[in-house]
Amino acid sequence: MNLKGMDDSVKVLISPDKMKAFIRIQKPKDGEKPPGVQEIIHELQKNGVVYGIKENVVQNYAQNPIYDQSLLIAEGVAPVHGENGEINFLVDIHKEKKPIIMEDGSVNYRDLDYIVSVHKDQKLCEVTPPTPGINGKNVLGTVLKAIDGKPAKIIPGSNIYASEDNLSYYSAIDGQVKYEDGKLNVFATYEVPDNVDNSTGNINFIGSVFIRGNVLSGFTVEAGGDVEVFGVVEAATIKAGGNIILRRGMTGNNKGVLIAGGNIVARYIENSTVEAANDLKAEAIMHSDVKCGNRLELGGRKGLLVGGIARVGKEIDAKVIGSYLATNTVIELGVDPNARERYKIVRTEIATLEENVRKTDRAIKLLQKLESAGALSESKKVILEKSLRSKVFYENKLYEYREELVLLEEKLQMESSGRIKVQNYLYNGVKISIGSATMNVKETLQHCSLYKDGADIRVGAY
Repeated sequence: MNLKGMDDSVKVLISPDKMKAFIRIQKPKDGEKPPGVQEIIHELQKNGVVYGIKENVVQNYAQNPIYDQSLLIAEGVAPVHGENGEINFLVDIHKEKKPIIMEDGSVNYRDLDYIVSVHKDQKLCEVTPPTPGINGKNVLGTVLKAIDGKPAKIIPGSNIYASEDNLSYYSAIDGQVKYEDGKLNVFATYEVPDNVDNSTGNINFIGSVFIRGNVLSGFTVEAGGDVEVFGVVEAATIKAGGNIILRRGMTGNNKGVLIAGGNIVARYIENSTVEAANDLKAEAIMHSDVKCGNRLELGGRKGLLVGGIARVGKEIDAKVIGSYLATNTVIELGVDPNARERYKIVRTEIATLEENVRKTDRAIKLLQKLESAGALSESKKVILEKSLRSKVFYENKLYEYREELVLLEEKLQMESSGRIKVQNYLYNGVKISIGSATMNVKETLQHCSLYKDGADIRVGAY
């Protein structure tokens, strides 16, 4: 404490930080009066104490003096520093790439799930603005400057837009969100610089995926956009909402799967299950289960389709179909394979719904009989109401499926205009269906085209 009192009876002590002041009054000598309010205030002012004086303490001290003890008589106000702005992310921007420990103690290195995918117009973060500081003052009346809060550091990068007040940020596209060095971006593509393996885990991304290496057996790549692989795809699964492009090819070992909402392009496909909503182009497809909604094209040096089954919507153009070993090869042409599959599913759903309606009807009739007899308990009333709601739901779904079935039947019954074009050889052992017409190739054909003519399949010039 610094001693600044000049009067022998009243001493003023000020703390080193000048935020508190104390007084100490000595017991007066015989015949002397103790200091009053005015004397105490005068002594405080004389020592520079002008702020935060506790007047009630001064009054009490003057009326009931306590001698030879330090008493807090004035107190300053500390500055309140402003709070920094904060960014509250609504997506997990710091996902850890770590394997999952399974219940049996094994480690799952495939489902790492560290890609942060976001949708168009999804809110990514909210920004809390900084608050200003509030100045303080010490007992000497000196203003203590407060520090204002600093704004949060965020730089909107690619495919980011902000609200009018710049306190919310959104994604302009479907893609992968990244926040690095204060910059927020959303990228439409996700690139894997090497193989899809234990180091990456399975890939699941809302946009397009580019893989510079191979896709190893057992791994899955799913993308809302395109998937392009520069290496080889083994017995893996690739699903794309758009196109699948394999710069080399796929060796599926009867476990590989390709499913594309657009086209599939590959150099070769072996022992795999392949489904393209639109076109499929390859140099060779061997021993695979192929579904193609539009056109199957086998070009390049080999242009080969051999083994397995190919279900194609409109046209097949190949150099060679089958082999001189009479390898069993099945071709179904002229009907959209997806429509045929959907037809089977809808029929099954209709049968299930019809059975549900019958069961619900029986329950409703039984409960309504109890109700008319006045024997329906509260729990049974709940069951009756639930059954009535279920019946309405089943009947509505049944109506939707029956309408869809009519459209599918019309589509399937339409005369096919599908065509198969073979530039070089069509070997025996190939079974061909175009619409409702079928044909088993019994001798090797060359440079020909096949098409449906009435109930038969005709062979014409290429």
